[in-house]
Amino acid sequence: MNFFAKQIFVCIQSHHFRFPTMNRRHFLLAALSGVFATTARGATKRSPRLLLRSSWQTVNIGDIAHTPGVLALLEKHLPEVEVRLWPGDVKNGVKEMLQKRFPKLIFVETKSEIEAAFTECDFLLHGSGPSLVGAKHLDQWVKATGKPFGVYGITLMSVDDLVLQILNRAAFVFFRDSVSLGLAKENGVNAPVMEFGPDGAFAVDLRDPSRADAFLRANKLEAGRFLCCIPRARRTPYWLIPSKNRAVDTEAQALNARMQDHDHAPHREAIIRVVRETDLKILLCPEDETQMRVGKEAIYDPLPDSVKERVVWRETYWLTDEALSTYIQSAGLFGNEMHSPIMCIGNGIPAIVCRWKEQTSKGFMWRDIGLEEWLFDFDDERDLARLPGAVLEMAKHPEKARAKVLKAQQLVLGRQRGTMQRLANLLST
Repeated sequence: MNFFAKQIFVCIQSHHFRFPTMNRRHFLLAALSGVFATTARGATKRSPRLLLRSSWQTVNIGDIAHTPGVLALLEKHLPEVEVRLWPGDVKNGVKEMLQKRFPKLIFVETKSEIEAAFTECDFLLHGSGPSLVGAKHLDQWVKATGKPFGVYGITLMSVDDLVLQILNRAAFVFFRDSVSLGLAKENGVNAPVMEFGPDGAFAVDLRDPSRADAFLRANKLEAGRFLCCIPRARRTPYWLIPSKNRAVDTEAQALNARMQDHDHAPHREAIIRVVRETDLKILLCPEDETQMRVGKEAIYDPLPDSVKERVVWRETYWLTDEALSTYIQSAGLFGNEMHSPIMCIGNGIPAIVCRWKEQTSKGFMWRDIGLEEWLFDFDDERDLARLPGAVLEMAKHPEKARAKVLKAQQLVLGRQRGTMQRLANLLST
């Protein structure tokens, strides 16, 4: 059976997974168009076309960061590939930010654009995320095209029948933490390639220096002379974000209230010690739209007045480019979030991660990249007590901290090269 016959066979064989919007005739036409597109690519030697499914939401700069991170990796390692982005949400200035950094990027948002991408693209890449967020869309891709796809840098919290079926069809699955990789294996996932693959956000290089510099000047924060601290509630209070239009989750609200002091007292102690034992200042800043309020209530307001003089509370949300342009001028970061630390390490800035069970297993990636000393489990009382000392150590010994970052960076860069080579091999066949 030659290559093109095999392609038709694969498409027909997968027809029992029906694509909801296609009848049999449309399905076969789509399958054949995919085969002929492959034929045309071989005849004309055109560049490979990749469809990136990503951009899950814009209320969190970490969720925003997944996309530009993967795009930067593709640009660096596969510059000849035409990339199209199939986003979930790029509102609130995010689309414009991506267009500025990636002017050649093609956005796929309308029904006709999606249909064209299914016909014309050779490979679908599911971007980083807290789970297999786009499972249903991968299912559509398989049923409509029979073309290959891969999954890049996800956490896996559970494996239902759909997730198992999809992952077992993937050309590769890269998990952003080893716990997720182990869970996949335990639940029967057997994709041909299953490895640790860093979250795409490690590669983010967005910048908005004008906004960042203006904010730093207005608040008398000097480059290298401040630490960033990020608060977080146990369960994200999405009901406080108007665009989410969600009812109050009373159970989550009660948990947040019960754990707020427990989860932020170590940060207050760390801030007090840094202010009193060094000449550094502190910037309290958000990773999502709810954290300005948490930072003020849980950290800033309870601080002694003498300490508050050297603490800046950011009152407004920001986008990833301004946030990262601020982080890279800091002496380091600590807090209860994941993706600001990821972006810091990716850009050479020390970062401490505090986690708890409600945040899934993603925090364990710090262990996977050699930063276990900077991973604190706030479900363990011993780690609560250790945090202030670790923050002070990072503040007092910047050269030692940056050496640790460099070592982690090299591990991440190596895995990024490896994962992109896997993709390059698939796109070259």
